Amino acid sequence: MKHLYQYFFRGLIAALPLGLTIYLLYLFLTWTEGFAMWWIRPFIGDFYLPGLGLALGIGGIILLGFLISHPHARKLLSLLELPFTNLPVIKSVYSSLKSFADYFSPHKEGPAQQVVVLKIPGQDLEMVGLITRQSLAGLPEGFMQGDRVAVYLPMGYMIGGYTVFVPRDWLKPVSMSVEEAMRSSLFAWMANHGNE
Repeated sequence: MKHLYQYFFRGLIAALPLGLTIYLLYLFLTWTEGFAMWWIRPFIGDFYLPGLGLALGIGGIILLGFLISHPHARKLLSLLELPFTNLPVIKSVYSSLKSFADYFSPHKEGPAQQVVVLKIPGQDLEMVGLITRQSLAGLPEGFMQGDRVAVYLPMGYMIGGYTVFVPRDWLKPVSMSVEEAMRSSLFAWMANHGNE
């Protein structure tokens, strides 16, 4: 009986990530197909090709990316953002999500995003984080001065995180991408990295 339980849980652990990924893709595709049918049916009648919703969704995202690459379209987008940036509660949520998305943006100017291990001197504790600010320039008064950087320390299961300002010499670069670090932090570093 004990072996039966072990086999069941091993099978469940193997099937769960794949099943959840397929289910989320199914939900996304169902939603895009339904939206495309609602939007296009008045123009094309009963004629419909499966996959048209996905194609329209990808095409719309590419078109939006192309448009906001031009200064005039960026001005229009900033006008469309006005309600989201001026209403009290919505402003906080929208600004946080936009800042988070901008951090991972491929066209981001400035220093490269970097994964680091933070080790406080005299402590045997190591924390993995992301450098989010290379200096204290531009911050309000009250922060300790010196060669300090801002490091974001994500918490497991994406329930939040902490931003700490620490001396640069407390940090050691890690050879992994930001995406790998965030994915590992999401599940509290339970999965093996690389070939281990």
